[in-house]
Amino acid sequence: MATASVIDIVHRAADGVGESLRWIEEDHALLWVDITGQAIKRLEVRTGRYEEWRTPGFPAAIVPRQRSGSVVALGPRVTLFNFGDRFDTLVVPEPNHPENRLNEAAADPLGRLWVGTMQNNIAADGTPKSIEGRKGSLYRIEASGECRRACGDAFAITNTLVWRDRVMITADTLAGELYAYDYDRASGHIGNRRLFAAEPGYPDGSCLDVEGYLWNARFGDSCLLRFDTQGQLDRVVRLPVRNPTSCCFGGDGLRTLFVASARFGLEPDHLARHPDEGAVLALDAGVAGVRTYRFAG
Repeated sequence: MATASVIDIVHRAADGVGESLRWIEEDHALLWVDITGQAIKRLEVRTGRYEEWRTPGFPAAIVPRQRSGSVVALGPRVTLFNFGDRFDTLVVPEPNHPENRLNEAAADPLGRLWVGTMQNNIAADGTPKSIEGRKGSLYRIEASGECRRACGDAFAITNTLVWRDRVMITADTLAGELYAYDYDRASGHIGNRRLFAAEPGYPDGSCLDVEGYLWNARFGDSCLLRFDTQGQLDRVVRLPVRNPTSCCFGGDGLRTLFVASARFGLEPDHLARHPDEGAVLALDAGVAGVRTYRFAG
């Protein structure tokens, strides 16, 4: 079940928390954020051209828009960002919960933006803070900016947002569980939550391949797990980083699987022995991926 894939280091980013890795096909580029590094990053894979934008706070996720630019989950607010120096607020999903921040974000098949919240676990200096319980929720944001809570379920750390047919899959990292919901494409409504997978460890970001299988980064476990459509473990891919956080398919034919990682919480002596922690990796997964969606707003 475990595989010995060849792992390449695409970019020695040394990210505090590299997250929300996206493939921008028209530019043959990777786009992602470093949460604790307070930066948005872009790498043209063919040319090696690298760009970076500083953020006024901790950026948890970035999602390309259908028109131009992107949306960035920045602290408690969803912002519009056109790769300049402005972050214009689109919506604050939880104005009455200042102790929370945004975490995961992704667009669904009809271009709605979904965001998850959690109790803020990052101190002002970028060091870890403890989480007291399940204080996060899921929200659905229309192209107009209208924001609604998507369900009544509570999460400690919201992660993973992917859609396959009439199913949405998400995760609670601290619970160690991935969940499947029935998903109505036309309305965006979700319901009938059930356990999708619960392997030992911490599920972080995920992506889908053309066979409908889900690839999940396992924070703290130095691996990716591939699950079949029923949530059964199909494959384990070992990685040379402790904290993989996010993954996406890209490259020619979407046949390269890229992985972001984090140095967050690792001891200085470990980092001295493993300087590539926080890097962006690439591997041939032996299967192509599917294109991800963009926000219609």
